[in-house]
Amino acid sequence: MADSNIRLTTYYDGGCPLCSKEIAHYRRIDRQHQVRWVDLTKAPEELAKAGLDTETAMRRLHVCAPDGRLISGVPAFIAIWQQLPGYRWLAKFVQTMRLTSALEWGYVHFADWRFRRRCNDTVCSMDTRS
Repeated sequence: MADSNIRLTTYYDGGCPLCSKEIAHYRRIDRQHQVRWVDLTKAPEELAKAGLDTETAMRRLHVCAPDGRLISGVPAFIAIWQQLPGYRWLAKFVQTMRLTSALEWGYVHFADWRFRRRCNDTVCSMDTRS
């Protein structure tokens, strides 16, 4: 994989079964290697490079754009979808229909619920689950 192809770096919770399944799906589609996929449970040192702490990274999906901008939540999903064949239409649809805010509202509630289930006492387990 040539680094010149990479357009985004995605930080995800590889210890979350749902997150892992979704990212595995995206990775299969990413045949042009547009996205660098970083499992924060296996490479926590990558977070500091992006200016993220563990708790922040565990709370929401984050991507880093080539210009260094950190994007999270639904805008991060849109940035990923823009790179993936078969999902570009979804990114365009969400943006054109101005659905980002409504989807973000739902994502915030889901992400908070997921975080509470995954993390106890504001300390997240970085070990992966089998």
